[in-house]
Amino acid sequence: MTPLYLASGSPRRRELLTQIGIPFTVVSASIDETPLPDESASAYVERLALGKAAAGLALLTASGTREPLAVLGADTAVVLDGRILGKPVDREDALVILASLSGREHQVLTAVAVSDGQRSESLCVTSRVTFGPISAEQAQAYWSSGEPRDKAGAYAIQGLGAVFVQNLQGSYSGVVGLPVAETAELLARFGIPCWQGLPTAE
Repeated sequence: MTPLYLASGSPRRRELLTQIGIPFTVVSASIDETPLPDESASAYVERLALGKAAAGLALLTASGTREPLAVLGADTAVVLDGRILGKPVDREDALVILASLSGREHQVLTAVAVSDGQRSESLCVTSRVTFGPISAEQAQAYWSSGEPRDKAGAYAIQGLGAVFVQNLQGSYSGVVGLPVAETAELLARFGIPCWQGLPTAE
């Protein structure tokens, strides 16, 4: 079976891969995440996902690895009115982001890419998330919790930020950081099935 490497430091992505029974090894792959001029959000996340997979593959190849392998890269963006909302730079930035999301619908795009050195495939999943009103006091208390500091769009749907979500259309796991159904299908095309290590039914 083809061994999988995850080119991501995200604990959420590690948890989601583990949840669907796919063993993997984490590989560090840093790339420039600056958006290109006039680049759409979907093109941006897909380019970064492919870039992370390629960077991870290059790192493994440089280390002398010769065995067949596949590298998975992923990237998530929160988009409001066509504008990508990144991770907040400070408290004030987080409060501005949360105020802009308050009572509105936004999109969460997650791209997944897999590369094995012979071919690369990628996909992008878009989900629509609607927030209820967020008061200034709620936004301040949420920032004080520490959760928004390293999160795109300044919130985590799988954490304390869940209280803001009134409606979700699309992939919950995609909003968390890895759309598991689509990822499982993509990995299967590279000879990596989900539910590995399950006991065989009698």
